[in-house]
Amino acid sequence: MSEGIVTPLTAAEIQKMLDVSPFNLFLGLTVVTADPVKQEITMRSPMRSEFERRPGSKQWHGGVIASVIDTAGDFAVGMMVGRGLPTVNFRVDYLRPAVDTALIAVSRVRRAGKSVGIADVDVFDEKGALLAVGRGTYSTLDAK
Repeated sequence: MSEGIVTPLTAAEIQKMLDVSPFNLFLGLTVVTADPVKQEITMRSPMRSEFERRPGSKQWHGGVIASVIDTAGDFAVGMMVGRGLPTVNFRVDYLRPAVDTALIAVSRVRRAGKSVGIADVDVFDEKGALLAVGRGTYSTLDAK
């Protein structure tokens, strides 16, 4: 491989990286698609009782939604630079409650530069309703 040329990560490689993290395993994140041409990744997280805002409500806690957004954004940029990345900053806007549904997070890379990468993430329910939007900034600096 030539200096400076990065081969994007595949869906299987990203899933393998997710699966070694106890936190990501707890979130139950699975890679649905990873498209380096579109610079887009889709992940799914199933609902579980530990994610409920209130016991028995079947409503997702916002912190869990934020974690899904951060992780999907990180791996979208990471797909393009070939590794997982540290988060510099991210934000979330909650648009409607997520109730009794899996989350589908679609992340699009806006920038994968030499020092930072930016991804926008849309979170949908299983019926396709938009629940939340987020944007993450990640350090792409090589720590060598």
